[in-house]
Amino acid sequence: MNILYDEAIDGALDKVDVADLFAELRRSLPDLQILHSEEDRRPYECDALSAYRTLPMLVLLPERVEQVEAILRICHARRVPVVPRGAGTGLSGGALPLEQGVLLVMARFNRILEVDPQGRFARVQPGVRNLAISQAAAPYELYYAPDPSSQIACSIGGNVAENAGGVHCLKYGLTVHNVLKVEILTIEGERLTLGSDALDSPGFDLLALFMGSEGMLGIVTEITVKLLPKPRVARVLMASFDSVDSAGRAVADIIGEGIIPGGLEMMDKLAIQAAEDFIHAGYPVEAEAILLCELDGVELDVAEDIERVRAVLNKAGATAVSLARDEAERVRFWAGRKNAFPAVGRMSPDYYCMDGTIPRKHLPRVLRGTAELSERYGLRVANVFHAGDGNMHPLILFDANQPGELERAEELGGKILELCVEVGGTITGEHGVGREKINQMCVQFNADELTFFHAVKAAFDAEGLLNPGKNIPTLRRCAENGAMRVHQGQMPFPELERF
Repeated sequence: MNILYDEAIDGALDKVDVADLFAELRRSLPDLQILHSEEDRRPYECDALSAYRTLPMLVLLPERVEQVEAILRICHARRVPVVPRGAGTGLSGGALPLEQGVLLVMARFNRILEVDPQGRFARVQPGVRNLAISQAAAPYELYYAPDPSSQIACSIGGNVAENAGGVHCLKYGLTVHNVLKVEILTIEGERLTLGSDALDSPGFDLLALFMGSEGMLGIVTEITVKLLPKPRVARVLMASFDSVDSAGRAVADIIGEGIIPGGLEMMDKLAIQAAEDFIHAGYPVEAEAILLCELDGVELDVAEDIERVRAVLNKAGATAVSLARDEAERVRFWAGRKNAFPAVGRMSPDYYCMDGTIPRKHLPRVLRGTAELSERYGLRVANVFHAGDGNMHPLILFDANQPGELERAEELGGKILELCVEVGGTITGEHGVGREKINQMCVQFNADELTFFHAVKAAFDAEGLLNPGKNIPTLRRCAENGAMRVHQGQMPFPELERF
């Protein structure tokens, strides 16, 4: 699929003179690496959502903040769109390039600038890998809590862009809860600091606004993250269920008991079988669903919580409950969950990873609805959940070589997200909107809300040059796609002309 501009910018920007832009960049920044041949640009045509591909006009790989400043000033003066990119592990097409825009790759900003064990923070550049932060903090018995499944590869700048979470976000929060401060550059090349080293900063909370903004408001050049003490004890319970309904109800029951696990994950039978075949984690392949519940803290509290959770699981109908015997087995249990995505990839030529969030009490209903949609569309769906906070990741299996299957998978994914909205949830939890879910934004938000989002974007980037065509749909797009939310029985988008 080849995507140029969304209608939000279509026709609003002049065609870029590539040769002239290249010459100015080379003249102004002689040491900047610029990829301009098709062969060199081809690896950057997509992020981890490989169904969408576009060859970028130029790929820029700066190493210093001054280079990024100059790039942004040049692009702003020439009205050239800029798409930022980190490690390229995003799953929503957020780093999808434009044919008439530059791709600004921040991967070489990969230094850990400071680890302060007394202040419990680390200053890092945006290209630093998520896991590398915890590795650097480990000698001080500290770690960085958000742990996406891709943490071995994903960059902290991308985590900020998407407000990433992970299996431990139920207790320790998303990226937004674990970042103190970011240094950014605006599209005009102006340096700004959002947040502070203190627990609070004066004025509006622009740091929270910036989290999850998907590269649309500014370019991150430095991030200060919180570090937490490693829990003294961490134990994992694995519970098997003979139905996904029972497993879904057990999640709500655990939280209802006032227990906040370090992690509470759910996998259905297809995901269990895939992960066990790939990792040999010791999962019960005959189970319809499993829950992984990690409890951490001091030893006495963890021991008490284990017995409380075990009782809840048994009452909820668990067919078996086992406690990881040692640290090696605990790591193996989590390895199966964290490798669920690549494991499912071994079962099908292609798969489409969705991301939605629902109220915990509706887990059984949404799982039943997903199963019905799977049967209707004739495509298998493996379900993996950050069950504790209702963040679901249905994996839709398909074969792109079969005509129409990709389109059917996309439509099925859209219906699952609309089901999330129907039960009071949202269309994304941590993967972002990007290009993937832009039509479902029309389902979740009404005209006034979308207009407000565009106003926020314009306050940072009046000409819409930063990552255009992503995240926020135009009202025209919503109308043309027929995906319009009716609010309180009123006609959707009354300001649009009717035909």
